[in-house]
Amino acid sequence: MNIYKFIALLVLTTFLMGSSFAIVKLGLPYSSPLLLAALRFILAGALMAVIVVALKRPHPTSSKSWMKILIIGAFQTAGVMGCIFLSLRTITASESSILTFTNPLLVVVFATLFTKARYRLYQWCGVLLGLMGVIITMGAQFEFKIGIIFGVFSAIFWAMATLLAKKWGVLFDIWILSAYQMLFGGLLLLLASVVLEQPFFIINGHSIIILLWLSVLSSIVQFAGWYYLLQNSDPGKTSSFLFLAPFFGVLTGWLLLDDPLKPSLVVGGMFILVGIFLVNRNFSTSAMKNIRGKIVIDNR
Repeated sequence: MNIYKFIALLVLTTFLMGSSFAIVKLGLPYSSPLLLAALRFILAGALMAVIVVALKRPHPTSSKSWMKILIIGAFQTAGVMGCIFLSLRTITASESSILTFTNPLLVVVFATLFTKARYRLYQWCGVLLGLMGVIITMGAQFEFKIGIIFGVFSAIFWAMATLLAKKWGVLFDIWILSAYQMLFGGLLLLLASVVLEQPFFIINGHSIIILLWLSVLSSIVQFAGWYYLLQNSDPGKTSSFLFLAPFFGVLTGWLLLDDPLKPSLVVGGMFILVGIFLVNRNFSTSAMKNIRGKIVIDNR
């Protein structure tokens, strides 16, 4: 891939990832959190579904394949985004973005436990630095907030979705996977909204603009752009720049919401950024071989 195209897509996708936390926070006065998340991904998934049908992209032909997309959507869209939206009720966009983007650190732990992947010493040092960053960032708070728990679970769900996408993602067309995992995840979020909250959505100019931004830019462009980068470049090299996303999250939280840049947030965030960089830097060859081997075995 052309270096300028790579850099442009990388900055765009990580900016959209990070800035979406502040945009969601701006939208919460107009909607209940789970309903806003559901509308975002149902709209995004439906628009992409229309596109992939019109372009005649190859759709899955078995119920087993559709179930795999549903499972990815349950973790990546319903689990991750549901927890993010709920976390933003009680913690800042900066804090939520930092907690959520610790997911690469958890990928190392989960891959070691569930796929027997092996990682290098500096990658485990990255995990420890990231853990220290979370403790520094959140340990300074004497007041417990439920949003912290939701932020942690968003990272857990994202790490699990990452492993599933690495295992099953090669089986699907990138646009098909992006479209239907968002649509299925959005429908699950809609069900959760009906069951777990009193849903409401105030229709006005601000709420429509926020919903369209989240659906088109922060969902369609972000998901498709990131998957495209991972499949058309070195995944380890690309993932090593994921630390830009929480940086943009903190920056836009400060610019748009006046989130305070507390010393604990800055210092802890730096530990986490370095940890994410170390974890993804030159992703272990043995780990990639192990994951690819499992894909081949599962498809026999």
